[in-house]
Amino acid sequence: MSERSAAPGSLVLVESLVNTLDLESGADALDTADGRERFGLSEGEVAAARELRESLRAVLLAHAGHPPHATVTPLGELLASAPLRLTVDTADGSAALAPADADPLLSRVAAAVADSLVAGTWLRLKACESVTCHWAYYDRSPAGRGRWCSMQVCGARAKMRRYRAK
Repeated sequence: MSERSAAPGSLVLVESLVNTLDLESGADALDTADGRERFGLSEGEVAAARELRESLRAVLLAHAGHPPHATVTPLGELLASAPLRLTVDTADGSAALAPADADPLLSRVAAAVADSLVAGTWLRLKACESVTCHWAYYDRSPAGRGRWCSMQVCGARAKMRRYRAK
């Protein structure tokens, strides 16, 4: 959907999970074996991954100042059950949060959110304003007020609608 570059660091996981569903066409990458393999999912784990995806999308819409697209399980509730462990490298003393084994995708997303909070990048991951899109994108605009995944597609459509409404 977007010509933007991928989100930085571990946020690329969140961005790519949210973008497994193309709202305009209805195509869901989690319906395919390749799509599930990208996230290490079995067919039985797809429903939980979809619930996580839509909870993430609701938060990314909030980052952009938009109401949720649907009623979803709050992301905080989902991530509360995500086991993480602290790893410390004895050679250099660096520390990081790492997923535990219980629910790998949920734990990887929780670690990505934690990493991005520390890095100060979490609020820059947003969902497109267009109701037929809601594609996740990383807002690299200087003021952090980007509204669309693509100025050439969603932004142009919105501007054309406003122009025609006048």
